[in-house]
Amino acid sequence: MSSNPLLDFSWWGLALQLASAVVITGFVAVALVSLSLGHGVIRARLLVAQGVIGGLGVMTAATLLRTIGLRTWHQILMFTLILFLRILLKTLFVWEKQRLFQDPA
Repeated sequence: MSSNPLLDFSWWGLALQLASAVVITGFVAVALVSLSLGHGVIRARLLVAQGVIGGLGVMTAATLLRTIGLRTWHQILMFTLILFLRILLKTLFVWEKQRLFQDPA
């Protein structure tokens, strides 16, 4: 590992994951404000879905960036599991967003 954190890919991956978590949290906060202003549950659900879809895309990129530092089979297995779960969650949220647009009732 490098002594300079700006050259360490794991550090950049962690920074990207933190940024995407902040984005998801921001969208959830906006959805709660939207609910409190009486805009409806569907709009709030769409906001949360949109935030999670964007955030998980960045988190997946961050996870791929952190793979440069994988050394053992256990680390590779954990990476594969985390990547699979994030892709599955993103797919489910995209499906939910499409379902909300098709049937807003």
